[in-house]
Amino acid sequence: MEARDATAGSLVSSDGEEQTAKEDAAPTKDTPQTKGKFEKIFGFRREDLTSWDSLVTLLNRPSDPASLGIFRCLFGLLMVIDITQERGLSHLDYKFMDGAPVCRFPLFNFLKPLPLDWMYLVYVVMFFGALGIMLGCFYRLSGLMFISSYWYIFFLDKTAWNNHSYLYGLIGFQLTLMEGNRYWSIDGLRRPSIRNAQVPLWNYTILRTQIFIVYFLAGIKKLDADWVEGYSMSYLAHHWLFDPFKVILPVELINLLVVHGGGLILDLSAGYLLFFDATRPYGIFFVSYFHCMNSQLFSIGMFSYTMLATSPIFCYPDWPRRFFARFPAFLSAVLPITSTDPQPSTSCVYNEIQSTSTERQETPTVPKASKMRLKHKLGAIFTILYIMEQFFLPYSHFITQGYNNWTNGLYGYSWDMMVHSRSHQHVKITYKDGKTGEIGYLNPGVFTQSRRWKDHGDMLKQYGTCLNEFLPRYNISEPEIYFDIWVSINERFQQRIFDPRVDVVKADWSPFRPNSWLMPLLVDLSPWRTKFQEIEGSLDNQTDIVFIADFPGLNLENFVSEDLGNTSIHVLQGKVNVEVVEEKKNYTLTPGEQIKVPAGAYHKVYTVSEGPSCYMYIYVNTTEAALQENFTKLFELQERVRNGTETEPLPPELQPLITADDEGSEVNATDPIVQLFLKRQRRMKEVKKRREAGAVERLQRFAVKKYYTIRRGLLMTAIALRNLAVGLPPLEQLTREVAFANMKAPQAEGNQDDPLKDEVGHGEL
Repeated sequence: MEARDATAGSLVSSDGEEQTAKEDAAPTKDTPQTKGKFEKIFGFRREDLTSWDSLVTLLNRPSDPASLGIFRCLFGLLMVIDITQERGLSHLDYKFMDGAPVCRFPLFNFLKPLPLDWMYLVYVVMFFGALGIMLGCFYRLSGLMFISSYWYIFFLDKTAWNNHSYLYGLIGFQLTLMEGNRYWSIDGLRRPSIRNAQVPLWNYTILRTQIFIVYFLAGIKKLDADWVEGYSMSYLAHHWLFDPFKVILPVELINLLVVHGGGLILDLSAGYLLFFDATRPYGIFFVSYFHCMNSQLFSIGMFSYTMLATSPIFCYPDWPRRFFARFPAFLSAVLPITSTDPQPSTSCVYNEIQSTSTERQETPTVPKASKMRLKHKLGAIFTILYIMEQFFLPYSHFITQGYNNWTNGLYGYSWDMMVHSRSHQHVKITYKDGKTGEIGYLNPGVFTQSRRWKDHGDMLKQYGTCLNEFLPRYNISEPEIYFDIWVSINERFQQRIFDPRVDVVKADWSPFRPNSWLMPLLVDLSPWRTKFQEIEGSLDNQTDIVFIADFPGLNLENFVSEDLGNTSIHVLQGKVNVEVVEEKKNYTLTPGEQIKVPAGAYHKVYTVSEGPSCYMYIYVNTTEAALQENFTKLFELQERVRNGTETEPLPPELQPLITADDEGSEVNATDPIVQLFLKRQRRMKEVKKRREAGAVERLQRFAVKKYYTIRRGLLMTAIALRNLAVGLPPLEQLTREVAFANMKAPQAEGNQDDPLKDEVGHGEL
């Protein structure tokens, strides 16, 4: 008989029910068992939940180690790859900038990064930990090496927090406590007593529950009005991956039905589809398609592939045996064990002591436990507490109230994936010298490489405190720091997220109290988004628009670039007072009224109504419009030259248009507009060529890029370890070594990393 396992409502299963019965029964004859309907569906009996002892027995039921071993191997491999990329080994020196004045955002302020060479050592520990997990070599030690270094790096930088990085740490923690080295592992070769030994059911229960939570709670979070109405990820509908749907549906319906509706239904149902035998093939198909799309839509590293690796966890745990049994026999030496007879383990609870058959006496076995031990009870307690904690944490925001900034709580563990999209229109940092009263402005992002501080009060507090420490070096005494940050969340009005009148250095912040200087999200104005679409649809391609909402008693100071012509303010709601600074004039506007503001000058918009004001800027980039008009004329002229309809000789400054198609020819034009036109054409050809490249060329380009990324990480790690071992070499030698590590692939077709201005990029949110 083959071992079977069906997931349950609590994601437990009757793992190896038939096989366990065969092993535990007397060797003369198996006692046939009749399964009830409940047990056939859920994989366990109701009686298994009626008492503590029966529940402990259920959670420690012997299970086939094969599926857990394969997942351990895949997860370790993906983490080995992830360390050089999303964890940042390939650019660690840029990430931590050893010795430079840098503002950092750790979870706890006392956490500091080690010196750069030692940080490389931390990454080496994490790398070998992940490698040990993959190989099942010194498994517990490898797991501890991985999770200790991983969580240290995770807590060092909140700006890098996201749900999938949090998930990696959780899975690493789970695997460390499990017996994942019982199948296809080096430990199994070293210790025959654990090789192919059964594992307790709670090992599978926790993993399955964790993945169920990821899907299901992500779906619950999407039951938000913004997601249901199609405002969270509306830009995705324009991606080429949705082109097949555009044959039968307009983009608006693709956004509403496919992107948002499909994502909601999939997340809510994926865990259940994977749960039942009858629906599991459909579940695996849909989640695989979903994650393959996500790997192309977003820059999310190994997340899509990690989730693909978790799907087989829901299958019967003996699936690797049946899968690898189909391979040729000569490969058996390097493939996992295909024998369907795993050996017993003291980690499991058996119904009775097995009578060892004569044919199996030649192989040493681990004695079976006939009764529960302390470790069995501890495993059951851990399983229950861990599952309760994972269901509780995403809704624990009544505790961590200081982290709430227009989201559902502390970023990173809420599983609110892709629920919020943000755009920033205006960021201003003002400092004031506490002694002289001098006021000045800072470049947003000074002393930091991150941009995420703009959206979170805890990081803004850390950033303001850091600026307060650095500015005295530049003769600014006792600085006060003020932030004026305008954000639009899910296509709403641009509005302030923090009170610009509050000195963040002195402002109070606690993770356990609401943020008093966080401005409320103007959800009452959300219905205006339908009107936005109508207004934007009525404008031509050269006209842009920005929708603004502001609070009573506040004002927006704005500068209109000289490139922007016909800039006007239109009031939609409330009452505003527009001050043109140079003219020293004030204009009061009510709903329906508008005013044109001069280019190349400052103006201020005061909200003087009792409630929030709503207005919009409508403007035309006259410089860009004129440039596009010139490009159109040059293109038409170039086409006439190509087809021979242009009879007039070209002036010298337009002669480069004739040789523009020559391969390898340099853009050598004296006229700046012609030069821009030819460069733009050259880049567009390169982009088109890359997009139309065949599978082999794409794979080659991908492999070369990854090779140089991994190469740099390994070489810089070797340099750091050498420095720790024997000390720093002469500066000239170190410079040569770093330059060699920084070597990149030759760009045969120009700079492929130079994107076109009009290309739409989709980054991770």
